[in-house]
Amino acid sequence: MTDAAAVAGFHAHVYFDRATLERARAVCEAARDRFDLVMGRVHEKPVGPHPDWSCQLAFSPDIAGAVIAWLAINRDGLVVFIHPETGNDLADHTDHAIWMGAIRTLDTSIFEKH
Repeated sequence: MTDAAAVAGFHAHVYFDRATLERARAVCEAARDRFDLVMGRVHEKPVGPHPDWSCQLAFSPDIAGAVIAWLAINRDGLVVFIHPETGNDLADHTDHAIWMGAIRTLDTSIFEKH
C-alpha cells in the first residue's frame, strides 16, 4: 500500500471536444485564477494516454481537497480525470484514478515496460 506522503502532486485532466472547447477553457482558467496551480496547454488532440482533447491542471497535495471539491461542483458537465503523482504512472492512471463524469478508456500501453 502506498503512503499518502508519497504523493508528490496531482493532475486533473479536463476532457472536451470541439463543441465543449470554450467551456473547458473557462473551467480551467477559473481554476487557475482561483488556486495556486499550473494550467497546462489546451490540447485540441488526444495526448499521452488520454483518449480525448484535454487540459491539465497540476496542483500540490496541500490544496488537493479544495481543488477536487471545486471541480466536482464547477466542471460544467465535462469529464474530469484526476490522478496522484506517486512515481508509478501505470498505477496512478488506473488504480489510483478519480473520475468525475463518464469513465473513459486510457491508452496505458505507454506506461508498460518492455
